[in-house]
Amino acid sequence: MAFVTRFAPSPTGPLHLGHAYSALLAHDMAVTENGSFLLRIEDIDTQRCRPEWEEQIYQDLQWLGLDWPAPVLRQSSRLPHYQAALDDLWARGLLYRCTCTRRDIEQALSAPQEGVPTAFGPDGLIYPGSCRGLAQPSQRPRDAVLRLNMRLAVQDIPQLPFVETGAAHRGPVVTSAEAYETEIGDIVLARQGMGTSYHLSVVLDDAAQGVTQVVRGADLFDATRIHVLLQRLLGLPTPIYHHHRLIRDDQGKRLAKRDDARALSKFRAEGATPADIRRMVGL
Repeated sequence: MAFVTRFAPSPTGPLHLGHAYSALLAHDMAVTENGSFLLRIEDIDTQRCRPEWEEQIYQDLQWLGLDWPAPVLRQSSRLPHYQAALDDLWARGLLYRCTCTRRDIEQALSAPQEGVPTAFGPDGLIYPGSCRGLAQPSQRPRDAVLRLNMRLAVQDIPQLPFVETGAAHRGPVVTSAEAYETEIGDIVLARQGMGTSYHLSVVLDDAAQGVTQVVRGADLFDATRIHVLLQRLLGLPTPIYHHHRLIRDDQGKRLAKRDDARALSKFRAEGATPADIRRMVGL
């Protein structure tokens, strides 16, 4: 079986040391296994993505010494695939339209009822289900917020496993149906103005590209439970997951794109070499 990894940045700002670590690790793992390293541009957020940031992604990764097959998959070219998956889930009664604002959700959670979760999950505030019981049209609404009815989605699935090879969680990871309802809740699978969501698109894209090993930061570990469920619902294979440590600043804070001081382009402009970057991230 082929060994395929990928690096999937969003062109919403400069790549930093954390991105470098993730890309280099995925690339190195593929090389070690005589496999393939793929690049994917996750540009579904058209309001924040910029062509200049995408071009800089290519320049930074090439400077690091990475290469990948062309053409690069761009999510903006795959909207029909996301729409088809949403149509399928809607036809099966697993989606519903949600008109709640964030303020609506916060107010609903400020006076929770018994049995309604109030914590944060991998998709943010765990939704209290305010719109779940409302009448829905026969045809899927377009350009609307659509949520997955988690209760229905897991009713015939007692538990879902995936294999993790990251150092912090090595081995099988199993999530029960009850945990999907209480710890994750009714996640958003389509956002208004976007036509999809990160969770839906990443699952479909990994399957389309034949990714066998998903290499990404530990901050996405909990979201993997969502992705494994969507893979089951959509009949897609579940890859092996490797969630790596996060690169942090001197105060222990996780790096973000707004932290320009750690941008690869600045290190490059100041005379750093790819070997320096590897040393900085511990590779």
